[in-house]
Amino acid sequence: MSGPKQRTAEETGIKERRKTATPPLYKVFLLNDDYTTMDFVVQVLEQVFHKNPVEATQIMLYVHKKGRGLAGVYERQIAEAKIVAVHKHAEDNGFPLKCDMEKE
Repeated sequence: MSGPKQRTAEETGIKERRKTATPPLYKVFLLNDDYTTMDFVVQVLEQVFHKNPVEATQIMLYVHKKGRGLAGVYERQIAEAKIVAVHKHAEDNGFPLKCDMEKE
């Protein structure tokens, strides 16, 4: 005697759900240096990372004290674009401000 017949998804009317993989996220960090002004770092955080003035100031102070601070978490292409934007904006304004990123 055999067990109950296995029914296909078409027979039962049940649709299969497929899990879509979420892309990995990357943390973007600002790095402290001895030349970039605090005001410029705040400006970068507001313009590139869309932080409000209070949050931008808090992050800037953290970077100043600890040497490195989290600016945001993004998908890889967005993180890379933010880093390019920061480096270009800094270079255009005569500052050596740098960023790096790491996988979350």
